[in-house]
Amino acid sequence: MLDWKIGAFTTHSTVTTQTPIDPRSTQGQAKGPHVEVYWRAVTYKTVIGYALLAVAIIFGGIYLAKPDLYRVVLQKISDKVSDPEVEPLSADQKHAKFVNLDGKVEVKKVNSVQWVVADFRTMLDKGDQIKTGSDGDARITFGDGTTYTMKPDSLVVVEENSSENNKPSSSGIGITTGTVDWAIPNFTLAESRAQVRVEDTRAQLGSNSRGKVKADPENKSTEIVVSSGSAQVQRGQEKIDLAPFEKVTIPNNGTFQKSNVLAPPELVAPLNLSPIIAENPKISPVRFEWKPVQDAVSYSLRVSTTSMFTKIVKEAPKVSSTAVEITGLDPGDYFWNVTATDGKKQTSEVGETFKFTLVAQGKSQSMLLEIDGTQLHGRVAEVVGRTEPGAALIVNGQSVPNVSPDGSFRHFTEPLDPGQHTISIIGSNRRGGTAMKQVSIVIPK
Repeated sequence: MLDWKIGAFTTHSTVTTQTPIDPRSTQGQAKGPHVEVYWRAVTYKTVIGYALLAVAIIFGGIYLAKPDLYRVVLQKISDKVSDPEVEPLSADQKHAKFVNLDGKVEVKKVNSVQWVVADFRTMLDKGDQIKTGSDGDARITFGDGTTYTMKPDSLVVVEENSSENNKPSSSGIGITTGTVDWAIPNFTLAESRAQVRVEDTRAQLGSNSRGKVKADPENKSTEIVVSSGSAQVQRGQEKIDLAPFEKVTIPNNGTFQKSNVLAPPELVAPLNLSPIIAENPKISPVRFEWKPVQDAVSYSLRVSTTSMFTKIVKEAPKVSSTAVEITGLDPGDYFWNVTATDGKKQTSEVGETFKFTLVAQGKSQSMLLEIDGTQLHGRVAEVVGRTEPGAALIVNGQSVPNVSPDGSFRHFTEPLDPGQHTISIIGSNRRGGTAMKQVSIVIPK
């Protein structure tokens, strides 16, 4: 009986043998058939070593014969090792999430009976409910880029949320009470859809549209206003199409009532994402300007430090002209919008909101800031340039996070709408100096 040992495994084999004949024995001893058995222990480390050597030889051969194939294979292996559970869509694309929160906002998950405080880590699924308090505002974005902004004292439920690569997307909410603004992106697939439901009324929201839905259970009515794009509202067999600056009032018991609304002013200056450099921002006036609206008799300007206007820092109500100057602003980022009011005291919806950055001018203007070039990647613009090591840069209102130790930088803007754009780059160095550059680009349709 012989024991064969390889690594930690032991096997047994039975061999019939005769006693080996020692060649040094006398020649007279009879010679007969015999079997000689030899074995060698092999460890796991040896096996793995030979396997790795074989793989290295194979990869070396591939590299010498076909370098391109080698790079492809190596990249695929790297991707699998670094992320063995790669999914076609990220978690952010598969869930709705909060992008703005202010005041009291609570969420009740579909499989829960408790309300919990919402935060930016909260992922929203179909059936989840969201509630805002009297001081609460929340902006929700879906995987397809659709956003719904909840105003105070609102209660909504996520009803649709589907976003897959190369497939039509769908998003939708149901409103129990309150006011919700919608903003729909330009869908790349015509079959994509977004909708809002209030009881038995549904509004199909058009691509690249904006508007507002107000559900008022006390007055037993719903209002839907379109500020841009289009929407189609339906309840049972009753159906109506809405164009920009049109409103439909939907009583619980009664037919649709369609009417026109006052258009919001078109903002002129400061331009969206533009920088304003002032020697002393606190006392330097900032001029706000907008285009006149037909039938409007006054305008109201609001300036806020938040995009949802939860912190108003300056107001100019009942302005009869189309321009006003504001002082007393500290350096920083600001948002502003304007509404119009007609002779019947009807107020327009809020139109576009612009953002600008107020920058204090440094004592020294000597600061290196050069733009080497721009390049388009679809609707995203890449800005490449050089500045001083340690300098801080802002491109179209966004901070540049990565400035190399030698001062070179590369920045990608957010997706831009088709048309001509002016990109503003402002910087400040450690000596208190500032500099600004502007480049113009055109995003093709």
